[in-house]
Amino acid sequence: MTKQRKPRGPYRKSAERREQILQAAYEAVDEYGERASLQDIADRVGVTQPALTYYFPTRDELLLAVLQRRDVLGKELADAAGSQTGMVDTMVSTTRHTTEHPGLAKLYVTLSAAATDPESPAHDYFAERYRKLSGEVTHDLQVQQDSGAVRADEPADHLARVLLAVLDGLQIQWMHDPSVNIAAIAETFTRMLAASTDPAQEPAE
Repeated sequence: MTKQRKPRGPYRKSAERREQILQAAYEAVDEYGERASLQDIADRVGVTQPALTYYFPTRDELLLAVLQRRDVLGKELADAAGSQTGMVDTMVSTTRHTTEHPGLAKLYVTLSAAATDPESPAHDYFAERYRKLSGEVTHDLQVQQDSGAVRADEPADHLARVLLAVLDGLQIQWMHDPSVNIAAIAETFTRMLAASTDPAQEPAE
């Protein structure tokens, strides 16, 4: 089997620099939210602000890359939390991650609201994100419905959309009032999704 060659020379250095910039942007946004400045990011890496545009031509592209990194890290967290129990039970871990990284949560909420405009640079990202996530959650819920772990009296795709709406809504409420215990509320919601012990419950047609 042919081994995939790693980038060498200038190409590897370019990839490493891009990774450094993205990591610096992630940390800056985590600390300051959308207010993180390009100058602050450049200072963290030790490059000039114009040098950032070689790797990320616009600020929007850099912020979207930060959100994509957040997605990757969030998926790793969800996979670890739900490897034995499924996606529904990752909600508590996801909400706790939100409270631990308020800047990233604020960026997500700000860009998702702006992305409802089809002309927004973030529109395609969020449209694809919700399409992909709803499909993954629907599949997971269907598996859990078949095993009897999740209520089967409602369509899995409807429950999936409600689950995503709850996560997004809790994020916004917590940003307005950090005293709201969104992890505990997420636990309440997972109990509402659990299969009923009533033997008269019938699966939805």
